[in-house]
Amino acid sequence: MTVKMQITLHSSVLLSWPDEITLTSAAFFPYFLTMLAKLTSKNQLTLPKKALAPLGPVSHFQVEVEGDRIILTPARIGGAEAVRRKIAELGITEEDIKQAIAEVRAEARAAR
Repeated sequence: MTVKMQITLHSSVLLSWPDEITLTSAAFFPYFLTMLAKLTSKNQLTLPKKALAPLGPVSHFQVEVEGDRIILTPARIGGAEAVRRKIAELGITEEDIKQAIAEVRAEARAAR
């Protein structure tokens, strides 16, 4: 019996694994790819180096929850200039920003 499979990580990194796995080697399969991450009492997660190596230098992750899974996607954080470019790209004016800040402050005062 032959089991055919392809494994793709969410970060678009394809693991190099043979196209065909025998039933005998499939029994050992979970032990080859399973990596544990430690969750501390302060909700900090330590990820294995082997899991991060293919991603290159990453300091932030976008976090999504889908059912019983937590999906971490590398996020590239830009500087102030990147924020200014994005604001311009979206057509947000300085007046829009001032109005949004005023609304949030008013909501915060009302909640007190």
